[in-house]
Amino acid sequence: MPEQIINATNDALYSYILIILLVLGGIYFSVRTRFAQFRLLGQQFKSVTEKTDKNGVSSFQALMVSTASRVGTGNIIGVATALCIGGFGSVFWMWVIALIGAASAFVESTLAQIFKKRGKDGCYGGPAHYIEAATKRKWLAVVFSVFLILTYGIGFNMLASYNLQATFSSYAFYNPTVTPWIIGLIVAALVCYCLIGGGKRLVSVTSFLVPIMGALYIVVAILITLLNYKMLPSVFEQIFSQAFDFKAIFGGFGGSCVMYGIKRGLFSNEAGVGSAPNASASAEVSHPAKQGLVQVLSVFIDTLLVCTATAFMCMSSGITPPTSSDQAAAYVQSALSTTLGQFGPVFITVAMILFAFTTLLGNLFYVDKSMNYLLGKEPSKTTRNIIYVVASLVIFAGAGLSADLLWGIADIMMGGMTLINMPVILYLGKYAIRTLKDYEKKLKQGGAISFKKQDIDLPYDTDFWN
Repeated sequence: MPEQIINATNDALYSYILIILLVLGGIYFSVRTRFAQFRLLGQQFKSVTEKTDKNGVSSFQALMVSTASRVGTGNIIGVATALCIGGFGSVFWMWVIALIGAASAFVESTLAQIFKKRGKDGCYGGPAHYIEAATKRKWLAVVFSVFLILTYGIGFNMLASYNLQATFSSYAFYNPTVTPWIIGLIVAALVCYCLIGGGKRLVSVTSFLVPIMGALYIVVAILITLLNYKMLPSVFEQIFSQAFDFKAIFGGFGGSCVMYGIKRGLFSNEAGVGSAPNASASAEVSHPAKQGLVQVLSVFIDTLLVCTATAFMCMSSGITPPTSSDQAAAYVQSALSTTLGQFGPVFITVAMILFAFTTLLGNLFYVDKSMNYLLGKEPSKTTRNIIYVVASLVIFAGAGLSADLLWGIADIMMGGMTLINMPVILYLGKYAIRTLKDYEKKLKQGGAISFKKQDIDLPYDTDFWN
C-alpha cells in the first residue's frame, strides 16, 4: 500500500507538474539571460579558477562540494535505471533538462550569492535564506529546509547505500538476504566514524581519490564506447527514434523515456532543485554572477559529460537492459565485463565505493546547513552527534530495502524541494538577470569587477554587497 501511494504521487508530480515547471522555467530563464549557459562558456571556466582569500572558500571548492553529492549514484546507477525502465530515448531528455535547466542553475546560485549570510567561519546561505528574505514567510523557508533534510538525509542517502551494495550483486559471495545488511552496516559505521570526528584522514584520502577515480571512470567509459564504435550509429538511431516515439510515450507516460529522462536527469544535475545554492553561497567571489556561471558548468560536467559517458558505455556494449531498477547496477557491470573482462566489475565496484562514500558525506553537508537554519544556531556537540547517529542508521536501513521504493521516496522528496524553489526563483529571477547584465557591462569596461546591491536596485537587506 505505501509503495502504491508513492508511485501515484510520483506519477502526478513528474507526469505534469514538475515537467511543466522545470521545462518552462528553464526556457524562460534561458531566453531572459540570452542563453548565457552557451554564450558565456569561456567565462564559466574563468570563474571557476578565480583566486580568493586563502582563508575563504573558492568557487572551485564550492563546485567540488556540490559535485561530490552528485557523482556516483546519479551519474552511474541513475542513468542505468533510466535506460532499464525508460529506454534509450531517456538519454535525449536528460540532455534537454540539462541544457535548459542550466539557466535555472545560474539563477538559483546567483541568488544564493546575493543573499548569503555572514558567519564566524565565513559566508553561508542557500534557498532558505533567499526564500525568507524575498517572501517574508519564514514558514515556507522552514518547509523547504525540512524537505531538503528529508531528501538528502533520508531519500538520497538510503538510495546511495542501496546502490553501493547492489554493485556487489554480481560476485559469487553475494547473498541477497544477508550481504546488503552487512555492507550497509560497514558503510554506516564508516560514515558515523567520519562525522563524529575520528575519520578526518579517511575523508581527506577519499576526497583526494574521488577526482582521480572520476577522471578514470570517464576515460574507461569513453574507451569502451570507442572499442564498440560500430554500435554507435545504432545507439544514436535508438536514442532519437525512442525519444520521439510519441505513440509509446503517451501510451504510458508514467514509465516513458520523457519522464525517466527528466527524473534521472534532475536527480543527477539537481538544476532548479535548490541544493547546489547551499554550496554556492559559501564561495567568496567578486561578483555573484561568477558563482552562477560556475554552477552552469557543474550541470554540463555532470550530465553532458559523466552521464553521457555512462549511457554510451552501457548502450554500446550491445547488452539489452533489464526491465527492473533492481538490476541497474548489474547492467553497468555486465556492460564493463563484456569489453574489459573481469577487470570491469572490480573497477566499477571500487569506483562506486569511493563515489558513494563522498556522496553520503556531501549530502550530509547540506543536511548540516539546513539544521543550522532550523535551529537558528550551530547545534551543540551532543545534538549534532545524535543527528549523525540517526543519519548513519538511515544509511544502514537503505542498503536492504527495495530499489523501486527508494527511488520513489527520493523522487518525491526532491520534487517537494523543487515545487518550492522554482516558483521563488521565478519571482526573484529578475535580480539574477540584472546581476548578469551588470557583470557583462563591467566585463566590457575592463579592469577589476566588483558588485554592490545598488547596481541592481535590490530592495532587500543583505549581509554582503552593501
